[in-house]
Amino acid sequence: MTVNFSAGPLTAQLWDRVRPIVEEIEALPFLAQLADGSLDARAFVNYISQDSLYLNGYAKAMSFLAAKTVDRDESRFWAGSAAEAITVEEGMHEELLADSRLATALTELNEAGSRFKASPTTLGYVSFLIATAAGRSYGEGVAGVLPCFWVYAHMGKVLVEQAGQMTEDHPYRTWVQTYDSPDFDESTRRAVQMLEQELAKAPNEEATQMRAAFEQACVYELHFWASAHAMQNWDASVFLPQDATV
Repeated sequence: MTVNFSAGPLTAQLWDRVRPIVEEIEALPFLAQLADGSLDARAFVNYISQDSLYLNGYAKAMSFLAAKTVDRDESRFWAGSAAEAITVEEGMHEELLADSRLATALTELNEAGSRFKASPTTLGYVSFLIATAAGRSYGEGVAGVLPCFWVYAHMGKVLVEQAGQMTEDHPYRTWVQTYDSPDFDESTRRAVQMLEQELAKAPNEEATQMRAAFEQACVYELHFWASAHAMQNWDASVFLPQDATV
């Protein structure tokens, strides 16, 4: 099922521009395995843990937008979205701790010291969002945070369609279903509408920077999914020859 979240010609063009990146995300093995239930529990727990760390930084970026805009409705939207991100983070931990099927993977992640440490990709993505929201124009900040709304909402539809009719014992059934949320769809439409408005009134140079911020965040979305599946960490040995010594 395809849902058009574009709010006008400018955001429609922007989505067309990043469509190749979105198609790479759609083709990731992580999502196919999540849909059919074959995803390794360790990879899933690692993804959720990294997403929890990401959402904490994402909420900070949206808080900057809430403080920066002069529009009260938009300020309430960003502040509310920031609070919701924290609520989602807390819910993730509760779900992980309550699901016995994921308990072993969660214990292994804790023992490895990875659960509360952002991966290079997670740290890079969060740093980019906060720096853009705090240090660049309001329009660029909106463009930076929007892919998390838009790509996530789009992938929710793709994932639910791929999963089809899931059995009761599907290990990720609850998680797959939460990807397709009418409330989140409505928030996505609201955020896209804001970007459409900002693009329409921005000078050419700023509009170019906004499109670049949006595209960069889409690339981070791709890398975030892929790096969580690959269990990315800070081990520098992957960059060294096999026989190298330090």
